[in-house]
Amino acid sequence: MAVTEEQTAISIEVDADGIATLTIDMPGRSMNVINDELGAGLESSLKRVQEDDVTGVIITSGKPAFVAGADIDGLIQLTDAKQAFEMCEALKAGLRAFETLGKPVVAVVNGTALGGGLEICLACHRRIVVNNPKAKFGFPEVKLGLLPGGGGVTRLPRMLGLQDSFSYLMEGKEVGPEKAVSVGIMDELAESVEDGIAKAKAWIKENPKAKAPWDIDGFKIPGGDPRRPQIAQMLAIAPAMLRKKTHGNYPAPEAIMAAAVEGAVVPFDTASRIESRYFAKLATGNVAKNMINAFWFQLNKIKAGESRPNVEPTVTEKVGVLGAGMMGHGIAHASAMAGMDVVMKDVDMDAANAGMEKIGKLLDKAVSRGKMTKEKRDEIYGRITPTDKAEDLKGCDLIIEAVFENRELKAKVTAEAEAQIDDTAIFGSNTSTLPITGLAEASKRPEQFVGIHFFSPVDKMPLVEIIVGEKTNDHALAKAFDYVLKIKKTPIVVNDSRGFYTSRVFGTYVSEGAALLAEGQNARAIESAGLKAGMPVGPLALMDEVNLGLAMHIREQTEKDLAAEGKSLPPHPGDGVVQKMVNDAGRQGKAQGKGFYEYPENGTKFLWPGLTEMFPESPDQLDQQEMIDRMMFAQVVDTARCFEEGVFTNVADGNIGSIFGWGFAPFKGGTLQFINDYGVAEFVARAKELAAKYGDRFNPPALLEEMAASGKTFE
Repeated sequence: MAVTEEQTAISIEVDADGIATLTIDMPGRSMNVINDELGAGLESSLKRVQEDDVTGVIITSGKPAFVAGADIDGLIQLTDAKQAFEMCEALKAGLRAFETLGKPVVAVVNGTALGGGLEICLACHRRIVVNNPKAKFGFPEVKLGLLPGGGGVTRLPRMLGLQDSFSYLMEGKEVGPEKAVSVGIMDELAESVEDGIAKAKAWIKENPKAKAPWDIDGFKIPGGDPRRPQIAQMLAIAPAMLRKKTHGNYPAPEAIMAAAVEGAVVPFDTASRIESRYFAKLATGNVAKNMINAFWFQLNKIKAGESRPNVEPTVTEKVGVLGAGMMGHGIAHASAMAGMDVVMKDVDMDAANAGMEKIGKLLDKAVSRGKMTKEKRDEIYGRITPTDKAEDLKGCDLIIEAVFENRELKAKVTAEAEAQIDDTAIFGSNTSTLPITGLAEASKRPEQFVGIHFFSPVDKMPLVEIIVGEKTNDHALAKAFDYVLKIKKTPIVVNDSRGFYTSRVFGTYVSEGAALLAEGQNARAIESAGLKAGMPVGPLALMDEVNLGLAMHIREQTEKDLAAEGKSLPPHPGDGVVQKMVNDAGRQGKAQGKGFYEYPENGTKFLWPGLTEMFPESPDQLDQQEMIDRMMFAQVVDTARCFEEGVFTNVADGNIGSIFGWGFAPFKGGTLQFINDYGVAEFVARAKELAAKYGDRFNPPALLEEMAASGKTFE
């Protein structure tokens, strides 16, 4: 007869054969997490199975997922490296005790096991995984500036080999059940938990003296340890390749590589302590704090609807997309992928069908990569109706206009669409710079008009900026917010202004790069400084991507709009660079094959040699840090101004918007977190230094002066 004992986090059931099944089911939580409560449960369970005459142990979960990973609330509070080290060692001591129990221990993994959850599995002698297609397995810690500190860096290389383990440990790669078995992270598939338990019991009976491979005399790491010539050759160049990719801004991948390599030439328990030391250093460092704050706490706040009005949830069923060009077909594709019916309208069928062809290529790529079946591809493609007739927009409950950045054109398509849709439908404009309140003047119902600003390319960029016009009501905002979540993107909410938040502040980065070029700084040094600062590409390359001709058009439109209001655009030292490139050199950017860079048809881009003639180099070249500070402070000071002006009111929107919108250095945690990380008072002092040297654009707003005086930070 089975014996059951209830515990706080883990229940134990011992069957007639003496096999103990430990079920992790933490009360009051939707998912099991690694924390002190689970640690106590493991300790108590260990004591029980050591005292009782059990023949083997099965560890499984009572929740849909196995174990999600570490409790982030506890990790963010770690400030003392000794405490972090001891916490790490305590958890691993419990897992190591199960691993060296002298009796077989099997994990029956019913769902997702990430980070610490997967480390529990790796400490078992066998891993049987339920074939749940939604389950994921991997080590995402590196994405939060950490390393797997529960034995992952020590065990995975001993299971897969050093080189094969690096993509999981250093890149955060995640796989499903079948792939996990094929690569060796898991051992066997099961069709259900019951099937898994049955297989586990059978294996326990067949392997009564099971040990981990590394606890058996003569064990060798698959593929060899760092002393093997082939591995040594790989490791000789790996750090340089990694540094080229991270520019030294991300300590976690370097620490993972170091811990894995150092640990591979020493006994298991010594390797485990090495791993704990590296974990402690990362967990108490600023980069991990910044990344955890942004990618866990603040991102979750956004997705939980912190900036969403408190109205009933909305459901978008049929979307009308105006324009089948680069943005339009991307929006149509994202909407259809989310299960919505889509009408994609353009001026003629040739244009609409060209958009469909591009959508087809996106879907075909997903099929070729095994991410989608052909049947699913055809189903999604079939949800989209290309048309050149406005009347086909009837029945759409959301319209998204994605035509060229021209006020008159946008007004025309707005009136055309609104003549066809119901009074309850919401109209969204995918504009990157034109104020929504002004565009809404062309609408019969401006209260149902909202900005929905996508980023290019739509299928890859995770952010959507929702802009609230003067008359936009809560229902329109909620509709846009819920739609963005439905298409699996991240919504931030901003108030109406010229350039909104993302386009406005993004422009300061490329403008500062242009200013440096105009001053005679070396173009390659400018680009290198941008990369070293943590930006995805240098400012000149980014201007080429955006298109210099488009940038000039937007500036001209802005000057025209401001002149109509009796205002003028403040001058910037980089202003003349784009005009000279377009008007004097005829170079508009990457799309035309020539901008700041040359784009050979079958080669790698390179800086246009004519730059030095057009913008002669000065004998006074700035050092790299000075250029980095100028490019970063230009963005951050203007972000603080946006916050002060009420362009956005949520700190999370500001930080995530900067990272997801234009690639602001993720290791800094976003533009406002950059100030916290730098120190508010220190930031204000440095901004004033830059303003004295280079102009008022670096002067900190009064808000920062007040925060520095009061000791406040952005929370």
